Amino acid sequence: MELLEQLSRRQVDTLIAVRRGEAEAKGAALNFVADELGVRPPSALDHLTYLESKGLVSRHRGKSRLTSRGEACLLEYQRHHRVAENLFQRLGLSVAHTHAAALEVDLALSHRTVNRLCEAEGHPQECPHGAPIAPCHPTHSG
Repeated sequence: MELLEQLSRRQVDTLIAVRRGEAEAKGAALNFVADELGVRPPSALDHLTYLESKGLVSRHRGKSRLTSRGEACLLEYQRHHRVAENLFQRLGLSVAHTHAAALEVDLALSHRTVNRLCEAEGHPQECPHGAPIAPCHPTHSG
């Protein structure tokens, strides 16, 4: 089972919050992550501790950062989400609704399924919102 398939929605949201904190302040402070998640700092710390145990986040001097493994995991999540958005757009959902629909299924899709969807869609370069879609990984195809 791939690492992404082991993460909850809240854990993925925590990775996204850490990335945002890195962009704003060279590291995400605990209070920043808690605010992004809409939780109290002890709950955010629980999520960060779990992600650190999986090698996705490193913490130093009160700041959290994504590791290279965390970056790769988040990139793969974005790929799952954006491929799902494309599928929902093809099924007739408006661009405005594709994001919410993709959130319902993106973590449930295996890498193999995402690769098949991507192939069926002709390997789209970007999602309906214009964000880039990373290319398929040969190690995940099948």
